[in-house]
Amino acid sequence: MTTLAQDIISYVKDTSGGLLVVFGGRSEIGVEVARRLAPGATVVLAARRPDDLDAQTAVLAQAGATAVHTVAFDADDLESHRSVVDGIVAEHGPIGTAVLAFGILGDQARAERDAGHAAAIAHTDYVAQVSLLTVLADTMRSVVTDRGAAIVAFSSVAGVRVRRANYVYGSAKAGLDGFCSGLSDALHGSQVRLLLVRPGFVVGRMTQGMTPAPFSSTPEQVADATVRALARGRCTVWVPWILKPVFLGMKMLPQWMWRRLRR
Repeated sequence: MTTLAQDIISYVKDTSGGLLVVFGGRSEIGVEVARRLAPGATVVLAARRPDDLDAQTAVLAQAGATAVHTVAFDADDLESHRSVVDGIVAEHGPIGTAVLAFGILGDQARAERDAGHAAAIAHTDYVAQVSLLTVLADTMRSVVTDRGAAIVAFSSVAGVRVRRANYVYGSAKAGLDGFCSGLSDALHGSQVRLLLVRPGFVVGRMTQGMTPAPFSSTPEQVADATVRALARGRCTVWVPWILKPVFLGMKMLPQWMWRRLRR
């Protein structure tokens, strides 16, 4: 079995000359993935406040990136997606790896009372993802590196079977999971592939103050699994892997039992 370091070297070598772009440049997971792929790469961090990414830029420069650029990107501004992607390609060349690392958890209790908040969660976690994935797939198929390209999207086990405790967020992830499954099939046979990552509870800024669920992981662990899956040409990866059989079993629980589960 190869080590993570060998997988990283293999993937970086196979995508040499490609550009690494992280949409959601402030994301802990996104930056950790970029840090692992940074050696010898040109990296673009796309975020709402591009001038406030000094810490992230320094981390990637220290990790060996040849250059780190920032660009303004508002995931909820769907009309801007095409121009942002076109601008990145025009200035820096074909995208070798695109990582969609933006999203919000939202407040479930508030979403049950406030339709606007519920819609905002669905918009960021599903609609905006669908929009950017569509633009990226279209662009990367037509302007692809000689060595191919990859898109990374983050779903969640919360979307495998939606729970009462976070059904707004979970339903958005369920929709995204289904969309990515179809998009992956649509990309089959092209030089672009899609990796769908299904993490469980991730201990980080988004979940600060929450009690970790069983089989939790860290941004570093999610990034390790993501890069390993990229290097091995996989289409999906569960983080940690044990969640796959766990949730296959969860899907078989009767509804009356499922709705009583707290987590």
